[in-house]
Amino acid sequence: QVQLVESGGGLVQPGGSLRLSCAASGSDFSLYTMGWYHQAPGKQRELVADITSDGTTTYADSVKGRFTISRDNAKNSGYLQMSSLEPEDTGVYYCNTYPPRNLWWGQGTQVTVSS
Repeated sequence: QVQLVESGGGLVQPGGSLRLSCAASGSDFSLYTMGWYHQAPGKQRELVADITSDGTTTYADSVKGRFTISRDNAKNSGYLQMSSLEPEDTGVYYCNTYPPRNLWWGQGTQVTVSS
């Protein structure tokens, strides 16, 4: 059974930074394209960034230039470095494959951007 555990969220002021982590167990996550997803309050979950097994990255326009996705295949882990955070970045962040596997969603990690 695959388990994805996100961590690193918190409360941060606008313009601040956070680094999210995703730890995978139960599967060799390095085989998959990994995505980070954002669910804002009252909205659907959406993909913000993804990274292929060999490190090719893609970003949503809303985070381009502010967020950096990375992965450590040896650790079966992924990361999302978030900078210049805006109130609109508030929400729960999840990691999963891209496209996502519905049974693999974890609990996510809450990010709140507020002064």
